[in-house]
Amino acid sequence: MRERLALALWGWAMRLATPALLARWWWRGRQEPGYRHAMVERLGFYACAPQAGCLWLHAVSLGETRAAAPLLAALRAQDPGLRLLLTHTTATGREAGLELLREGDAQTWLPLDTPGAVRRFLRHWRPQAGVLMETEVWPSLQAAALAEGVPMVLANARLSERSLRRGERLRGLLRPAAQRLTLALAQTDDDAARLRLMGVPHVQTVGHLKFDIRPDAGLLARGRVWRAGLRRPVLLLAVSREGEEAALLDALAPWQGRPLPAHVLVVPRHPQRFDEVARLLSASGRSLSRRSTWGEGPDAGAELWLGDSLREMPLYYGLADVALLGGSFEPLGGQNLIEAAACGCPLLMGPHTFNFTQAAEMAEAAGAARRVGSMSEAIQAASGLLHN
Repeated sequence: MRERLALALWGWAMRLATPALLARWWWRGRQEPGYRHAMVERLGFYACAPQAGCLWLHAVSLGETRAAAPLLAALRAQDPGLRLLLTHTTATGREAGLELLREGDAQTWLPLDTPGAVRRFLRHWRPQAGVLMETEVWPSLQAAALAEGVPMVLANARLSERSLRRGERLRGLLRPAAQRLTLALAQTDDDAARLRLMGVPHVQTVGHLKFDIRPDAGLLARGRVWRAGLRRPVLLLAVSREGEEAALLDALAPWQGRPLPAHVLVVPRHPQRFDEVARLLSASGRSLSRRSTWGEGPDAGAELWLGDSLREMPLYYGLADVALLGGSFEPLGGQNLIEAAACGCPLLMGPHTFNFTQAAEMAEAAGAARRVGSMSEAIQAASGLLHN
């Protein structure tokens, strides 16, 4: 009874939040037009004819979409006739997902987690099974999938200690959703243990899909060629989150009034922040050049560079001598450090890497990464490495 009441209250809360969520996506569409595409799909309405028998895979954003690539390649090798329904929540995820589609596949937004929207979604597409990437478990969606007979698998599954504690506070809502999963394929044994505590009935540890990702060799080679043509080293703040760019500028204060020890390249995690970060970097008084204005290489005359492009991280890692891991200098859990390691770029991590605990520990043990306590410590360590 308590679980049914919690699910009903969640459904009404999501209905009430729907206008605000749609308005938010429309607003984000000013900078990322993709958010304004086919917005009725967010409500479970579709212009195309119904189809059935596909495999549905949900990759919320860019990182999950890229992680899904090796999984889809293996599934297509096993079943060449596989028809895919690919869903996303973010515009960057949807754009990246275009590369994964084949003839006969379909792509759409994941609907809002209201009972009506998820029911319309499942009855329109009638998938054979659903695969959710990493952490995407939604109460109404899981309940509707069970009612419609759609088995649900959580792939590349991870659950941090922090997320488990949050889940316990919403136990009446999230535990039933976890129990409705058919299977969870966990990244690590620790993730598997936490998923079982959350209530997932069947869990297997299979490893991290992102270990199977290979960086774009062409982009990596171009970055290294560009680096070879520079006289000064390059320090990269990779996939930065809000607050980290300002902390970086504060940590560079000891060089006020004199040249920086390296070109400093900042690549924000979210493209809607490109202009905001550009204004912040420009306000520092140092010369700034944006990737979008480069021709055959970076502007060697500028001290600060802004990586305002998508899907070019191998190029940036190839260009850099040392990288600072974005998301790890604020309590956000860190970004994907596996790509940096795959590109052979030395990495300095902040104190917060709970989203990639195993990869961070392995990278540190192998000498591919070093942990520091703050952004100022990172700049000090990077300065030493850049001149070693």
